[in-house]
Amino acid sequence: MGDWPGLFITFEGIDGSGKSTQSRLLADALKSAGHDVIRTREPGGAPGAEEIRRLLVEGSPDRWSPETEMLLFTAARRDHWEKTIQPALNAGKIVVCDRFADSTRVYQGATRGDLRAIVDALHALMIGVEPDLTLVIDMDPEAALTRGLARHSGEDRFEEFGAGFQTALREGFLALAELNADRCRLIDGGRDEASVAADVLANTQAYLT
Repeated sequence: MGDWPGLFITFEGIDGSGKSTQSRLLADALKSAGHDVIRTREPGGAPGAEEIRRLLVEGSPDRWSPETEMLLFTAARRDHWEKTIQPALNAGKIVVCDRFADSTRVYQGATRGDLRAIVDALHALMIGVEPDLTLVIDMDPEAALTRGLARHSGEDRFEEFGAGFQTALREGFLALAELNADRCRLIDGGRDEASVAADVLANTQAYLT
């Protein structure tokens, strides 16, 4: 576990894989079990970070270079960490977060340019922490892309990069999960919502015990 009394759980995966839904279901289940839980998301999770979020997830796909994206995500993450995550962990709470640094490692570090070493170095300098447990929701890229675009959320800048980009993302997340097997658990997101939620909860309970 990290150097805090709380527990830091993150969800990762490609766009449309169901991370947001599953993070909500897990947070609700943990609250029902009597835990003190905060659910949050990236980019965002704090007032300043939410302002940066709009810059990142709205607009045309070519709005930012990979390097600029990396810096914006890190700025948002630093604000999120300072204002929301760290205080909650220090207070002994469980933080359930939809995305964290692993997304930047895969999106900007692996698929938007050969920037992984820079992403890791910037993370070490500016954030310097990793989650206790990361749940990687794996799903067929075509199905996830269809689901993501169907939401019409207005935050579909990354979905608009297309199926090839989502396939590269999936490969990146699978490789990341294998490389960080100590904290990552791979969840089959191609099943019905309840089955995925049960798997997520079982993996979390196993960690808690």
